[in-house]
Amino acid sequence: MMAEPAAALGLPLRLLAEAEGVSAAQVVVDHLVGDHTDLDDLRAVTRGASVVTFDHEHVPTEHLRALAADGVAVRPGPDALVHAQDKGVMRERLAALDVPCPRNAIVASAADVEAFGFPCVLKTTRGGYDGKGVWFVRGAADVAEPLRAVAEGAERGVRLLAEELVDFRRELSAIVVRSPSGQAAAYPVVASTQRDGICHEVVAPAPDLDPDLATQAQEVALRIAGELDVTGVLAVELFETGDGRILVNELAMRPHNTGHWTQDGAVTSQFENHLRAVLDLPLGSPAAREPWTVMVNILGAPDRDLGDGSVPVGRLYDGYPHAMARDPRLRVHLYGKDLRPGRKVGHVNAYGDDLDDCLERARHAAAWFRGDLGDESE
Repeated sequence: MMAEPAAALGLPLRLLAEAEGVSAAQVVVDHLVGDHTDLDDLRAVTRGASVVTFDHEHVPTEHLRALAADGVAVRPGPDALVHAQDKGVMRERLAALDVPCPRNAIVASAADVEAFGFPCVLKTTRGGYDGKGVWFVRGAADVAEPLRAVAEGAERGVRLLAEELVDFRRELSAIVVRSPSGQAAAYPVVASTQRDGICHEVVAPAPDLDPDLATQAQEVALRIAGELDVTGVLAVELFETGDGRILVNELAMRPHNTGHWTQDGAVTSQFENHLRAVLDLPLGSPAAREPWTVMVNILGAPDRDLGDGSVPVGRLYDGYPHAMARDPRLRVHLYGKDLRPGRKVGHVNAYGDDLDDCLERARHAAAWFRGDLGDESE
């Protein structure tokens, strides 16, 4: 999704792809297939590049330091990115900055978890994504699996983080972008809905959010970006509690799913602003184009047996005629991925001045592409 604004700005991209034919490799012609954990592959793809940046946080920190030592401009740098790579490091630093967070502690045994208190949330400090590496535990019997997962990743520095089970009203996201020269911009705070640990829906701006709380969320995100010396997009995922507080849940230092609405709903998308930031170009306006934008992810549905074996459900490209004819203002973004149950294969954006209308349009389109409406045999 960075390829489109890069082309418009005349910026050549080179990609390290995990395999031939993956989404980004379909649109970035100059690509190498390799392993992001292999330093030789990283050096090969970054040779001669002005800047290296990321669409996930899993490149080993020591490899990023090696690239920086080679003279490559790594943005965000390893000292910043480690706070998105390791939740334990992140919690320790945010506590030092007095940023509001859920109560938390590193735990190493069932006794440690019991001392922390049930119920709670257990997270691996490294490697988790889209609900993976996260467990809601309500008693000692639930602790064995998380401890086993941490033991398997101990050589990679994986630890186990316990966090209080927050009684929250909803989840918010504050996305900011910051350049090496210190220019920063903040997008409107959005509300996000999760299903099975995966972002399902985003509403921009968050409905009925107290203006003071929205300002506080943006200020917290901008402060974190400055204190950690973040370059590029920073997404700060937040809990809004029932008593009117915000608590930082997680950080992501890359264009983020809760910012996909900006492709069509903001003056400058998070993808373009990320590119501008890492190249230290003036940032574009983060202002919303319309009063409301709703983003709904298109997820692969569970396979269904239609009488001749299990088949993947969903229309994807075959869904265009209905969705576009029904709603000419709808914006559809498909990723070029094969259908798999629960996999993000695209998203839709609907915008306008009536929130209920935007919600209905976006939800209908996503359900149609997913195959939840009508007859898949049509």
